[in-house]
Amino acid sequence: MISKELVAASTIPIVLSLLKEKDNYGYQLIKDVQRISGGSLQWKEGSLYPVLLKLEKKGLISSYIKQEDGRNRKYYSLNKSGKTTLSELKNEWTNINQVMITLWNPQTRLT
Repeated sequence: MISKELVAASTIPIVLSLLKEKDNYGYQLIKDVQRISGGSLQWKEGSLYPVLLKLEKKGLISSYIKQEDGRNRKYYSLNKSGKTTLSELKNEWTNINQVMITLWNPQTRLT
């Protein structure tokens, strides 16, 4: 199980990464995260939709309605600003990951 704090911190980079691959709707994003994480990340709709709204208000993603199987679904897409933000977040997370790898593997530490 992953702590709530780490889940919260990783939600935005995960959402932006998934939307970089393809436009998608909230429920499918939840299912994709569950599948990719092997079930260790269990997002709830009530916690994801406020994040999507926040990203949309910040201008990182946009939304549109698409009719599918006789019902309207709200799809989200990553825009140019979102791609830039994702690139920045990727660098930050890569740097943090490298620090943790170094700390947890003494053989890799610089002396």
